[in-house]
Amino acid sequence: MQSVMALTRSTVGQKAVIAVTGVILFGFVIGHLLGNLLVFAGPETFNEYAWTLKHNPPLLWGTRITLLVSVVVHIALTMQLARRNQGARANGYKKARRDQITTYAARSMVLTGPLLAAYIVFHLLHFTAPGLDFGRYDFSAHDPYSNLVHSFRWWPIAATYMFASLMLGLHIYHGGWSAAQSIGLQHPKYDKLRTALAAGLAIFLTVGNVAIPVSVLARVVGTDAQLTEAVQSAEQLQEEH
Repeated sequence: MQSVMALTRSTVGQKAVIAVTGVILFGFVIGHLLGNLLVFAGPETFNEYAWTLKHNPPLLWGTRITLLVSVVVHIALTMQLARRNQGARANGYKKARRDQITTYAARSMVLTGPLLAAYIVFHLLHFTAPGLDFGRYDFSAHDPYSNLVHSFRWWPIAATYMFASLMLGLHIYHGGWSAAQSIGLQHPKYDKLRTALAAGLAIFLTVGNVAIPVSVLARVVGTDAQLTEAVQSAEQLQEEH
């Protein structure tokens, strides 16, 4: 524990821990998206997937605790590092360095991080707490498919999720790029490939997350027939288990 605390006191150590926690969060984001994309497979498949997660406490709570610790450490060290860098360059550079990260994604990391943390809290409560249905539908703890569809049929909620997905894409792009740099995976020969991979993963996550609310708004997902099927599948899961 003392070694870990000592590691977080140095700039290099902080960057390494930020990179590691970022990789953990990145892995969660990918897994979460892949699971959510099952909504395109239909109500029965999606509800069964959600039921499996909910009724596997070690997996569910292990993931939640790991995610919570990673988010807190990631944001705390990022903010601390940002303050340290700002204090070290009170007057800024007189001339921009060629290798300085000047993209919008890089400059917005400190902003998108806390916004995404707030979004994560809202997202978790939104699909688990009855009080956040905003009176638009009857929340069902046993029918996640219907909850998702009814939520995204209301455009303010759909827009909120799409905006958060764009912020996540920006954060993932620069985070993936800089994480490799922080752990020493940097070489001029592979910088273009590293940038392309970071951009590709960010685009995949953004498009995948945005596609769900857009598909619901367009009635590609969540037709009246599918909602009826969702209710039936939820009732069947309750009877079987």
